[in-house]
Amino acid sequence: MQPIRWRKLGLVFAAAGDRGWNKSHAQVPTALVMNERIRVFYSTRDPGNRTSTGFFEVEAGDPTRVVHVHDKPVLSPGLPGAFDDCGAMASAVVREGAETLLYYVGWNVRNTVPFHNSIGLAISRDDAVSFERASAGPILDRSPIDPYFCTTAHVRRSDRWEMWYSSGTEWRQSGSRLESLYHIKYATSENGIEWRREGVVAIDFNSDMEGGLVRPAVLQTEGGFRMWYSRRSWHDYRGGESSYRIGYGESRDGHRWRRLDESAGIDVSDAGWDAEMIEYPNVVGADGKIYLFYNGNGFGSTGIGVAIAE
Repeated sequence: MQPIRWRKLGLVFAAAGDRGWNKSHAQVPTALVMNERIRVFYSTRDPGNRTSTGFFEVEAGDPTRVVHVHDKPVLSPGLPGAFDDCGAMASAVVREGAETLLYYVGWNVRNTVPFHNSIGLAISRDDAVSFERASAGPILDRSPIDPYFCTTAHVRRSDRWEMWYSSGTEWRQSGSRLESLYHIKYATSENGIEWRREGVVAIDFNSDMEGGLVRPAVLQTEGGFRMWYSRRSWHDYRGGESSYRIGYGESRDGHRWRRLDESAGIDVSDAGWDAEMIEYPNVVGADGKIYLFYNGNGFGSTGIGVAIAE
């Protein structure tokens, strides 16, 4: 397939910090095309570092023009003891008839390790304005296939349901920190709720130094499947050359992939809000164009930008 080159259009959105639930960060942009607008779900943090999901809207023909910012979260942290009691972070959104399915990452703070992630599902029946959890528990969690955690899914609906998601492989000591390692796996479903996991690894580490492969964004084209994702080292990745960059892979069938990171078509800028790192891609087609929404420095603390395929 011919490589796609991305032209950056600039920073689009950052957390306003004007309400208790959005004091910092606008992470993991998750776009839903809605006629002449694109609704972008994002995750933001309160003063206690708990994550909620909100949304803003941009013009489909000009995604740098924000036309609406919703004034309340569509998902807030769950009840005490639930899998998402420390945060609910949107990751994938799918239209299914009159319903909109929002797959999200549930966060827990842990004692032996810094956190635990699993994947939940919330459903909207009012045109993706408000969502209700499909269940009190997650739809993907630790298992013999995924022994540590599951996070950041991309879900696709065609003749069947397909999911690409990040699966924890271990926790590794780095100085005084325990760092999480994860790669990208593949699962299928008949209904979008109950998922069949067989341990298929879609994107795996390419060196002993690599440790974080996360937030896949899959696009089907005439030549096959393309995937953009975040990649980083397993340590010293909070700035500099070891921090997040966007990787790229290609596949004919969606579950056997070839890594071609040099063809990602986008990298950090020379200066500014995305000069230190670039991560959490989300690719969407709208108004005859293909856009890539992404985060920059500080894991989303500087906000969300957009690029266009050339």
